Amino acid sequence: MVRPPPIHGRGAQSGAVPTRFGLATREEDGDWLDAREGIDGAPGKLRTTVIDLHPKSIVTFNTSPDIAFDRSLNAYAGCEHGCIYCYARPTHAYHDLSPGLDFETRLFAKPQAAELLRKTFAKLGYRPRPLAMGTNTDPYQPIEARYRITRQVLEVCLETRHPVTITTKSARVLDDLDLLAELARHRLTAVSISVTSLDPHLSRLLEPRASAPAKRLAALGRLVEAGVPAHVSVAPVIPSITDEFMEGILERAGALGVRSASWIMLRLPHEVAPLFREWLSVHFPDRAGKVMGIVQEVRDGRDNDPGFFTRMKPQGVWADLIRTRFRLGCKRAGMGRVDIDLDCSAFRPPSVDGQLSLL
Repeated sequence: MVRPPPIHGRGAQSGAVPTRFGLATREEDGDWLDAREGIDGAPGKLRTTVIDLHPKSIVTFNTSPDIAFDRSLNAYAGCEHGCIYCYARPTHAYHDLSPGLDFETRLFAKPQAAELLRKTFAKLGYRPRPLAMGTNTDPYQPIEARYRITRQVLEVCLETRHPVTITTKSARVLDDLDLLAELARHRLTAVSISVTSLDPHLSRLLEPRASAPAKRLAALGRLVEAGVPAHVSVAPVIPSITDEFMEGILERAGALGVRSASWIMLRLPHEVAPLFREWLSVHFPDRAGKVMGIVQEVRDGRDNDPGFFTRMKPQGVWADLIRTRFRLGCKRAGMGRVDIDLDCSAFRPPSVDGQLSLL
C-alpha cells in the first residue's frame, strides 16, 4: 500500500474512516495512486461547501453530570477549523457524511438560529441559565464572517438580558467585541479561548484553519481590556505533542491579565480515534506509539472512556503529572480555576411576531 502525500490545509488525512452507521468506504491501491495524475491530472483542491439547515428548534438541553452547562446552541454543523482531535467529528456521520474530511469541508449553517432562539426564550415557563456556544463546533469558524449567525444570537441575548458563554479557537471573536463588552457590563457573558500550543507550525498541523496561537492570546488580551471575563483553556492536552507548552501558555495568558484557566486531556470518541491515529502516522510516526500508549494509560487501557463521571477525569501517573503541572503553572501565573458567575435575574422574555409579553 502506497501512502498518498499529506493533505495540506486540512486536519483529517482521509474521508475513509469506518463509522458506526456502515457508511460506504473505499481505499485506493498503490498502482492507482502512482498512475492517477497521468490519467486524470493533479487532484483538485478541496473546497469548502455550506448547506443551509432549517431545524425546528435550536437549543439543546442536557443533564450530563460532566459538563457545567445544561443548554447549548450550535449555529453550525461541521467545522472548517479542521482540528484533528475534535470530539464533534462523529456527529457528521448522522448526515451520512464522513467524520474525516467531510466534517471540515461539507458544512451546515442554521441561518434561522436567532429567530428560533427568540421563540425558545418566549415560551411560557422558560427559565434562564447560561447558554453555551462553541460546545460542538466553533461559533467563530471562517463562515461566520459571511453568515453572522453568532452575532445575531448575541444580539438576542443582549436584548433579552440572557446570559451566554462562548468557547472558541478563533480571534474572530473580536468581531463582536462591541456586543460582548455590553453583555459583560450586565454580567451576561464570559469567553473561553482554547490554546493548544505556542508553535504556529504545530498548530497548522493540528488545527489548520483556526487562528494562530499568537492571535488567540492577543484576542484574550483585547477581551480583558474591554472588561469581558476571559479564560484560557489549554485543551486538549496531547501527551508528547502539546503538553510541553502548558506552562508557557499559562504564563503568557496570565501576563495579559487573564485570571482563570482550565485544561482537558485528549479524548478520542468513536471515529476520532482512527482519524487521530492516521494523523499521527503521517505527521509524527516516530512517536505515535508513545502518544497512544499514554492516551490509553490514562483511559484505563482504551482509546477513550465514554462513561459518565469518568470521561472527563483521566487517571494514572501521567494524568496526575499533568494535573500537578497545571496547578503549579496557574499559581506562578496568578491564575485560578474558571468560576463563571453570570446574572440570570435580569432576563426579560422577548416579544414574538410583534406581540408583547403578558407576563
